[in-house]
Amino acid sequence: MAIEIFNRYEHKYKMDMDAFHKVLEVMDEHMELDKHCANHSLYTIANIYYDTPDNTLIRESLSKPVYKEKMRLRSYGVPGMNTKVFLEIKKKFNGLVNKRRTTLKLDEAYDFIKSGISPEIKDYMNAQVVHELEYFMQRYSLSPKVYIAYDRLAYFEKGNDDLRISFDTNIRTRRHDVALENGDYGTKLISDDIRLMEIKTSSAMPLWLCKMLSDLNLRKTSFSKYGTEYQNMLRSETNKTYYFIMTKPSYLNSI
Repeated sequence: MAIEIFNRYEHKYKMDMDAFHKVLEVMDEHMELDKHCANHSLYTIANIYYDTPDNTLIRESLSKPVYKEKMRLRSYGVPGMNTKVFLEIKKKFNGLVNKRRTTLKLDEAYDFIKSGISPEIKDYMNAQVVHELEYFMQRYSLSPKVYIAYDRLAYFEKGNDDLRISFDTNIRTRRHDVALENGDYGTKLISDDIRLMEIKTSSAMPLWLCKMLSDLNLRKTSFSKYGTEYQNMLRSETNKTYYFIMTKPSYLNSI
């Protein structure tokens, strides 16, 4: 069974292609490629993020509280209704990320989220996490808000599964047709010549990694895919409202 409970710190860095290629030289010296990334190939991660009607979860997250939480449904590639996916709760307290997830078939996940009632537990499910998800859904009135997908190159440290480093590119999003099985497409969230690196570990970074970050002058960022998409959406809605006000015919001024 895949690991379904994680406790770790996540450090994020944005870099251009020149820095990315320099980082890869160091990665290949100290790290092993993920089994899905042979010859530096990428694999696709697709997510649906769930939130309340007034976007409580993402709004609270963007306010940078000590504690925050969110729920998402994740697949690798485009799934069918019988494909196994992951339903996850992700919490963050004082910088420490706790992720809890269970395997479900896609149709089971949709039924669970729609009804809020735990499915009959199968051998591939994590019963404890299923009940935690049920409680989470009882606390919030959730609906699918946004689809976010990206292509990932991932490494783990030789002899140390605790340290994982990933690079995400081609981040795309959509707020319509929000279903994993409906295809992998969307609007680009960041430029194609930017890579988002995430360092995930429950302990201190090794010296070689600290040296690399220092030598390449890479600085941590608080970049959030969902948070960035939500802020972009708000700006877009504001611009549409402003455009309407500025272009409204004079005979509508009394409306």
